[in-house]
Amino acid sequence: DWSCKDVVGAGRTDAGVHATNQIAHIDLEKLWEERTVQKAINFYLSKKPISVLEVKLVKKDFHARFSAVKRHYIYKIYYREASLTFERNQYWNIRYPLNEKKMKAAARFLIGKHDFTTFRSSSCQAKSPVKTIDTILIEKYISDHGLIYEFQFSARSFLHNQIRSIVGSLEKVGKGSWSPERIFQALQSKNRSECGTVAPPQGLYLSGVEYD
Repeated sequence: DWSCKDVVGAGRTDAGVHATNQIAHIDLEKLWEERTVQKAINFYLSKKPISVLEVKLVKKDFHARFSAVKRHYIYKIYYREASLTFERNQYWNIRYPLNEKKMKAAARFLIGKHDFTTFRSSSCQAKSPVKTIDTILIEKYISDHGLIYEFQFSARSFLHNQIRSIVGSLEKVGKGSWSPERIFQALQSKNRSECGTVAPPQGLYLSGVEYD
């Protein structure tokens, strides 16, 4: 008997967004061995681009979403003059280099507890626009035919489209359309119209979830 209630994930993502380390919980009506559950679920998922890497028995009060104390996301931008092929749905493909030093300077304005109304989707259902971002790390890597920029975000939780909105604004700084201080001004405005273009979903990855 595999009857269970709804599957609850640690993070909700838009269509096109990836997860390399999603956590979910289910309540089964019968106790099964962890390995058996993993193999059974993967059997039904075999035609989908998703796999369960590990199953653990947890306490009844565990909740994949509400028990999480920190979430980690990575956003990837690929600078290459030629269009991407195999990597097309894995990056935001741009055709101009970015200044990572200026983007790092701009990102510092977003660290800590702020009202992120500017970087919040108009359809966001969160009760408050106030969130605390613990870290934003920006790294640049050389590829065979261009450059890859990775933006790493860590926080307890995020608003709908918050990361994609921030990356879209930082990209404006990186290409020279905005000064780093323009990010601070946008944040302080608490006005959605001051946000840059929202970055496309295919560059975003849920990369980790932490629990006590």
